[in-house]
Amino acid sequence: MAEKKLNAEKKIVATAGIYDILRRPIISEKAAKLSENNGVAFEVAVSATKDDVARAVEAIYGIKPSKVNIVVTKGKVKSFRGRSTGTQRTVKKAYVSLPADAKLDLSANI
Repeated sequence: MAEKKLNAEKKIVATAGIYDILRRPIISEKAAKLSENNGVAFEVAVSATKDDVARAVEAIYGIKPSKVNIVVTKGKVKSFRGRSTGTQRTVKKAYVSLPADAKLDLSANI
């Protein structure tokens, strides 16, 4: 009988739920500086965890991140013309560090 080889690493397949985790890439000066050191910034879903973000980046871009940091920016209260007030939305950001040999340039398409 032929023995089946079991692959220790499972390939992560991109599903519809994976695309809901990464909302959009963040294009800013800070993100440009991150890209010099193989880093990428994403706006992510509020319920996303570090593991969710790492799985989503691996499934969508095919690169396994070396580190993921998450920051929650609370929405500020702003006044409009001195009368009415409103709040900006709360944003959850993920700063993803990639391995040294990986290349992922999101600002090239702009």
